[in-house]
Amino acid sequence: MKELHTESMDNLFRAILELKTIDECYDFFEDVCTIKEMKDMAQRLEVAALLHTGQSYQQICAKTGASTATIGRVNKCLNYGTGGYRRALEKTDAKD
Repeated sequence: MKELHTESMDNLFRAILELKTIDECYDFFEDVCTIKEMKDMAQRLEVAALLHTGQSYQQICAKTGASTATIGRVNKCLNYGTGGYRRALEKTDAKD
């Protein structure tokens, strides 16, 4: 999505990359996002992780409360997206 590649977005991502602790992330995201937006992003990442491990839509829906539409959208991104979910999952898996 080329329309997202703007100086403002670059500045947002630079600010995020400068955050060093979980507490700093909470402080920043609580200021920038609504609680629902934060919960939605966390849920999508959890859905991606579960899809990545081969769990079914039914299992994921039961574990996360995500709709099948959300699970489908995340699955589409995992299979045909830019690789953002996969990179994030690989990086967090490597730290665990």
